[in-house]
Amino acid sequence: MKNILMLTIAMVFALNVVTVPSAVAGAEGKCKACHDFGSKHKVGPGLAGVFGRDAGGTDFGKYSDALKKGGWKWDEANLRNYLYDSKKAIKELTGDDGAKTKMPPQKLKGAKMDEVIAFLKGLK
Repeated sequence: MKNILMLTIAMVFALNVVTVPSAVAGAEGKCKACHDFGSKHKVGPGLAGVFGRDAGGTDFGKYSDALKKGGWKWDEANLRNYLYDSKKAIKELTGDDGAKTKMPPQKLKGAKMDEVIAFLKGLK
């Protein structure tokens, strides 16, 4: 009986570890409105593998002109800048004061920003 209980607990734990990206209970839940955590596209591009990817680097067809041109990678610094104020960040990242993005500023900071960055790093 003890072995069955321990096996059940281990299986539940294993399933929870595997499904964390789809749980969306934390600060990253806000992302789900426009983004898929896999490779499917919604209003915005799928976020699987976003960390380290080239900006504008998927087959998403609705990137702004500035993101289509890209020229940078989604590293931690760029993601933090973009997730705080995407409208300002796109201008800084491109060096173009006229650059635009469709993503509204999220104003993430502190622990919520850390949580979202850690979540995005884990999406493969």
